[in-house]
Amino acid sequence: MYPEALRAEIDEVAELVYRDVNNGVYRCGFARSQRAYEQSFELLFARLDWLSDRLAARRYLVGNSITEADVRLFTTLVRFDPAYHGHFKCNLRKLAEMPVLWEYARDLFQTPGFGDTVDFTHIKQHYYTVHTGINPTQIVPAGPDLTGWLDPHQRAELGGRPFGNGTPPGPLHDSEVVPASHTAHRISRG
Repeated sequence: MYPEALRAEIDEVAELVYRDVNNGVYRCGFARSQRAYEQSFELLFARLDWLSDRLAARRYLVGNSITEADVRLFTTLVRFDPAYHGHFKCNLRKLAEMPVLWEYARDLFQTPGFGDTVDFTHIKQHYYTVHTGINPTQIVPAGPDLTGWLDPHQRAELGGRPFGNGTPPGPLHDSEVVPASHTAHRISRG
């Protein structure tokens, strides 16, 4: 996931993703002023637009297989609609309203080692209950509808192979299995 020939580009893209997306959602959520929030919000969505443009004609962020840069972006995208959109006020658009990023995220989610370890119920319960300064009532919202994660996507048409010449991960260890009621095909509208 970190081939030597691509390391400089992976590092460059991963740093932009970290600064403006991974950390950007937190800068929005924990902003101490309207100005700080709006600046962070603008940077976040400008970077998401940049990523959409980058991924419009390529399956992965760098090269023809999944790299560390993709993993870094996935961790925020998978939490975007269930947590960051509402809880951190990153609400210009939902991930599901950004066509390229939505297909990209679903492509990764449906790849072994990604979606099979995502617990949407835990994500929502964690974010909405631990940040009492943002959500003092600790009420966990019933939405959004997360069933679309398993919908077909067209990303394979862009080429590439998820694991390149590597080996896909094997089955999950029993301790890693997400309860069926917490997965994308089980989570529905309120």
